[in-house]
Amino acid sequence: MSETHLTDTAFTDFDLPTELMQGIEDSGFLKCTPIQAETLPVALQGRDVAGQAQTGTGKTAAFLIAVIKHLLTHPADPQRKPNQPRALILAPTRELAIQIYNDAEVLGRHCGLKLCLAYGGTGYDTQREAIKAGVDILIGTPGRLIDYMKQHIYNLKQIDAIVLDEADRMFDLGFIKDIRYMLHRCPPPDKRLGMLFSATLSHRVNELAYEHMNNPEYVDVEPERVTAERVRQVVYHTANEEKIPLLLGLLSHIDPTRSIVFVNTKRSAERIWAYLEGNDFKAAVLSGDVPQTKRQSLLRQFQEGKLPILVATDVAARGLHIPDVSHVFNYDLPQDAEDYVHRIGRTARIGKDGDAVSFACEDFVYSLPEIEAYIGHKIPVEPVPDGCIRKLKPPVRIKRREPPGGRRPGGKPGSGRGGSRPRRERRARNA
Repeated sequence: MSETHLTDTAFTDFDLPTELMQGIEDSGFLKCTPIQAETLPVALQGRDVAGQAQTGTGKTAAFLIAVIKHLLTHPADPQRKPNQPRALILAPTRELAIQIYNDAEVLGRHCGLKLCLAYGGTGYDTQREAIKAGVDILIGTPGRLIDYMKQHIYNLKQIDAIVLDEADRMFDLGFIKDIRYMLHRCPPPDKRLGMLFSATLSHRVNELAYEHMNNPEYVDVEPERVTAERVRQVVYHTANEEKIPLLLGLLSHIDPTRSIVFVNTKRSAERIWAYLEGNDFKAAVLSGDVPQTKRQSLLRQFQEGKLPILVATDVAARGLHIPDVSHVFNYDLPQDAEDYVHRIGRTARIGKDGDAVSFACEDFVYSLPEIEAYIGHKIPVEPVPDGCIRKLKPPVRIKRREPPGGRRPGGKPGSGRGGSRPRRERRARNA
């Protein structure tokens, strides 16, 4: 973590329980980031917070520290049952929920609190049984959590603290009705600590905060900057047929240790992966139809430095804290300007430097003016460096996979075993 990104506020300045301070020290935290320095004094007093901050600024630690301290200093109701969580943390994606859980394990290691994680795609029975056995802090995605709640695996009657992370993304993914459904089943706002975090405090996010929080204090950290300050951005204008040779040429010059190549479609991701592998670059594809267990394995290898390149659709653009990503490549310019910000936010996290390289090709160059209007400045244009259009070896052969829930005899496409589950159940299990 860059010292220039930290404030003068130390975690020891707060009156935190000793066991929580041990977890903070285990995490290697000494001084607060700006979002932590501004939100913790409010939340640690038990007051609600609605915070806006760029991705990668340390807000996960901010709300976890506040929630754990709140639970340690406010005894549970003696009538509370083991399967009644005291804190609920909602995240829009599986990857973000897993990341929050991992951070909570470290910060709360000495606090004696039981953590449970619930998300779709895997572990349905295991997660359900863990919650039934007892939980203090429940972390998860809305679909799977509602599924369990409707089965009466747990209820929200004893909630002392609730966190909504990436609230704007909740709207984007259509979860907002699910969120309101859960919030209405918690104690009223004046009976619990509420924290909401969002990359943008839009009108709809502010309305959610007004409706379900107790007079929250709004905290904006550097709201005038849309993109991270330390990301070096550049755009190359290139023909379609030059994109793969240019990508491989640039990768040859930078010796990538941890790079993400973003594309707009799964088919493009597979094609790029085939050329990378065929030209001696170790890579993997991360897209929405990759099974959850494999996605977690790939992300772990990427985080550990065993896999230098991920070719990803926007499933990886938000909510992932992967240390030391050096380069982000927008092989395809995103068709939504906000996605550009979230993509390049995978690098230059928590005060570090990073590079974002974008290709403005014949198919997606029309997105460039909208992106530049959204971020408030022109992206520097540079000529393609000499020697960076690489001569290609043939791609490896792509093995086509049967899509999950593909056609089977006697059933409809996506039906599984000769029929289709109700749409709501499928969504809940896979959220």
